[in-house]
Amino acid sequence: MRVAILTISDRCARGEAEDLTGPALRDALAEVGAEIIELRIIPDERETIQAELVRLSDQVGADVVITDGGTGLGPRDVTPEATQAVLERRAPGIAEAMRTGSLVHTPTAMLSRGTAGLRGTTLIVNLPGSPRGATECLGIILPVLGHALDMIAGRGHRPRTGHDGGKSPGAT
Repeated sequence: MRVAILTISDRCARGEAEDLTGPALRDALAEVGAEIIELRIIPDERETIQAELVRLSDQVGADVVITDGGTGLGPRDVTPEATQAVLERRAPGIAEAMRTGSLVHTPTAMLSRGTAGLRGTTLIVNLPGSPRGATECLGIILPVLGHALDMIAGRGHRPRTGHDGGKSPGAT
């Protein structure tokens, strides 16, 4: 799995704050064997975000682009709008699962406006900007990323796994 991580933060882009979230995501993804092909910081500028998402999808060929930051209700939080502008197909269940799973830990999860979907064969997922929120959300979606990439590549469905130890209903 070739993954690009895009931290979206005005303060980090200006050097006024250290990016803790991008490196936390990089480390978590590396632990599961992902190849991190790019880790970049950009400001909360819609056109810049769109251009980077297109570049990482169309030119770099990332399997997954993870963004962190810019998903809240602040006036400069435009990551979801920039992402939606470049998506060809949406995957709303991913964002819904992250919000639902995160609500167990913090009520502010309901304020996230992150989205997810496809641009060509690249899955783009918006995560929150805090290291804790981003890694929690990543943990929620990691179990299905391999399956999602198989489906995107036209390899069909993987055998079912889950609470039943990998057995399908009715299996003996």
